[in-house]
Amino acid sequence: MIEKGDELVMSRNLEERWIHPLAEQLEIDRNGPFVVLQDGTLLTIDTDGIRKSVDGGKTWSEARFICEGINSKEPASYYFLQTSKGTIILVYLNFTTRCFVWNEVDKEPGKDCRLEVWSIRSIDGGESWIDNQRVVDGYNANFFGLIQTSRGRIIFPVEHLVSSPGRFIVFSLYSDDEGKTWKRSNIIDLGGHGHHDGATEPTLTELSDGRILMFIRTNLDRFWQAISEDGGRYWRIIKPSIIDASSSPGYLLRLHSGRLVLVWNRVQPENGTYERPYLPQHSEVLSSWFREELSIAFSEDDGNTWTEPVVIARQPGGQLSYPYLFEKQPGEIWIIAGFAFKKRWEEPIPLRLKIYEEDFISFIKKRRLGYG
Repeated sequence: MIEKGDELVMSRNLEERWIHPLAEQLEIDRNGPFVVLQDGTLLTIDTDGIRKSVDGGKTWSEARFICEGINSKEPASYYFLQTSKGTIILVYLNFTTRCFVWNEVDKEPGKDCRLEVWSIRSIDGGESWIDNQRVVDGYNANFFGLIQTSRGRIIFPVEHLVSSPGRFIVFSLYSDDEGKTWKRSNIIDLGGHGHHDGATEPTLTELSDGRILMFIRTNLDRFWQAISEDGGRYWRIIKPSIIDASSSPGYLLRLHSGRLVLVWNRVQPENGTYERPYLPQHSEVLSSWFREELSIAFSEDDGNTWTEPVVIARQPGGQLSYPYLFEKQPGEIWIIAGFAFKKRWEEPIPLRLKIYEEDFISFIKKRRLGYG
């Protein structure tokens, strides 16, 4: 949404990309999202429709059209999943009628702002699609994740633009009938004033006891977190998290092992300092927009504590941001940067990596003991 040891082997003033030695380049040419079917077939969706791969994403079938409005050039604007009953549910920002207007004098959104959230579903493996519907009107922006809970509920978070003062708020949508109908939670409002201020770009996952954890992007040098004890219907525990973060989103995922994994941009570089820009239309506070490094951390206690962050990739002078995480098979984690540029928003160079959970956990433990 906005510009701007063995692990540290080059200076930040160089333009070369650095990737952690334990990360492998993925042999794919797409950024996801992905779903693995029971027979191992890999699915993805783009503007042209749904595609299948039987070789792990190296090659893809021709697209089968789904609907208008999907923008595969905008990361974190759509997600899909296959439920335990076999329904494929897609939720997406509908760019067909997108309009954004901002009054810089009043710092308020125009009345015509529009980027609606829609959903559509398939009950025959993606061959045909039904129930295409608008589920949130007004202007909404990027979000991170679509999950099915252990009790079968479908949940995803929403970032929604409001006025007086102009800012974003967050809530969740949930469905108990395989995506046929949706209900809305209470809102989370952290205040703020600016077209990138407030509570923005949420990501969520289910905890081991069934509660839902949400991390929310802010301009306050850290993620804020919210807890729902009733499957995303109400968010009543809202507070700053212990995770420092720049004004940039993260992706939170629960792995098959039960661990949580988070990939995001921290407030400051691992070495050196980042000078905060003055962007009064974006935020009412001076914020970090640092996006040159992607970091990863794990939690084994439902997010109460986290491992020390590890930089997994660095693009000096550019950006690696808007991450997407996908567990291709237990322990194999795909990490993709939705925005990957050599210089701010110029010279795109994709970042698509694969890591193995246990290798990284072992590395983190050795580093903590002074062996890494």
